[in-house]
Amino acid sequence: MRLNGLKPAPGSKSARHRVGRGIGSGWGKTAGLGHKGQRARAGGYHKVGFEGGQMPLHRRLPKRGFVSPTRDATAEVRLSDLQRMKATEIDLAALKAERVVPGSVLEAKVILSGKLERKVALKGVKASKGAKAAIEAAGGTYVAPPEKPKKEKKAQKAEGEPAEQSADKAKE
Repeated sequence: MRLNGLKPAPGSKSARHRVGRGIGSGWGKTAGLGHKGQRARAGGYHKVGFEGGQMPLHRRLPKRGFVSPTRDATAEVRLSDLQRMKATEIDLAALKAERVVPGSVLEAKVILSGKLERKVALKGVKASKGAKAAIEAAGGTYVAPPEKPKKEKKAQKAEGEPAEQSADKAKE
């Protein structure tokens, strides 16, 4: 066997279609584009999903679900995770240090899942009612994180008067 003697198996290669090269080729005249119409013209294509001006399917179907922009900012911690930790004073930094929560989280919440049989002091981390009770039942303490200040709504007009009435009183 020599390199100059190699060739593909018979029938594995076929010549490409040379469209628009006369009636005898079978791909002459309209060159496979059919008669007239948008797709027969040069530049006559449209974007994917276009349905001729009809409202396209992807816009007719309803949006589904909700993805919270802060879903990755809060981590969930089980009581069984606290049981395995070495630290007795537990805050967000301790949870990150022992890789109980990812380093990117901004807050954590302890939930009632598993057992806690040792004394821990939980500070600055949220906890569910059941988790608080379990921590205190094991002899531990819980200090809630400071409340975030709530945004104040715009002050409503005094005495609830409509704008027209107050303008009339100002003229008098």
